[in-house]
Amino acid sequence: MGRRTLQELTIKDNFLFAAVMMNPENCKDVLERALGFPIAHVEVSYEKSIVYHPEHKGVRLDVYAKDDRNSHYDVEIQVVKHEIFRRSRYYHSQMDMDCLLTGMDYEELPECYVIFICDFDPVGLGKYRYTRRQTFYEDEAYEYDDGAHTIYLSTKGKNESEVPEQLVKFLQFVGANPAESTRDFGDALVKRLQDSIAHIKADREMGERYMLFEELLKDEFRAGRTEGLATGITEGILELLTEVGTVPEELRDKLETCTDVEKLRKLFKLAAKTDSVEAFEAELDDLMK
Repeated sequence: MGRRTLQELTIKDNFLFAAVMMNPENCKDVLERALGFPIAHVEVSYEKSIVYHPEHKGVRLDVYAKDDRNSHYDVEIQVVKHEIFRRSRYYHSQMDMDCLLTGMDYEELPECYVIFICDFDPVGLGKYRYTRRQTFYEDEAYEYDDGAHTIYLSTKGKNESEVPEQLVKFLQFVGANPAESTRDFGDALVKRLQDSIAHIKADREMGERYMLFEELLKDEFRAGRTEGLATGITEGILELLTEVGTVPEELRDKLETCTDVEKLRKLFKLAAKTDSVEAFEAELDDLMK
């Protein structure tokens, strides 16, 4: 598939989503719909990258914002279900580290919200919104608050009667295809977002930024192609195996330390057709030679 032009993008594409959310009013209103409470004012940091050590994986946040109460928000558009729950854990850790590096003590850590807007159902229960809560195994009725909040929104929800109509309309807009995304959703925020998108697509400078963004991604891909490809194939293997059983830690370690792309491709084909983790392990050593 060739590279898409700016005109072909919808709000579910990272570049256009971040460009739309650069407008603090758009960002504030989207956050209010996602969270269900009012926010007076937000400051938005566009495409903020956080890397703390050259040997550690960095993270590029789609939209990073904070409000007048010093609450911090990371908003991510997701079109593919890819280790989304562990990624939320990682994003929270990076946000906390960012705060601590500014000189805060633990008790001063602000409220931090990681919000995933998913073009799929991350849990599979047909809900438009899933909110994580912290409990103990020993007593799930006891809920504690550590200031870390994770919300998963889904464009595939079916429980319209359980969530605000405005949230449903916003998520229907996010999930729409290019032709459908320009229709009248009967919602003021969606109309404003549509107007913002039209303005961005007509802006020559934004077109140049998008081309530069695409080139930077291409350069980034070339620079880490082998490592990234190996990692991607390994993650694909693990996802396939978890569908047929529990992956032992020793097997996971063996796969994650393999950097031979050709061997990993063979293992991916094996994982795609295996009916159990045990059957996969039985053929693993021969393919790793």
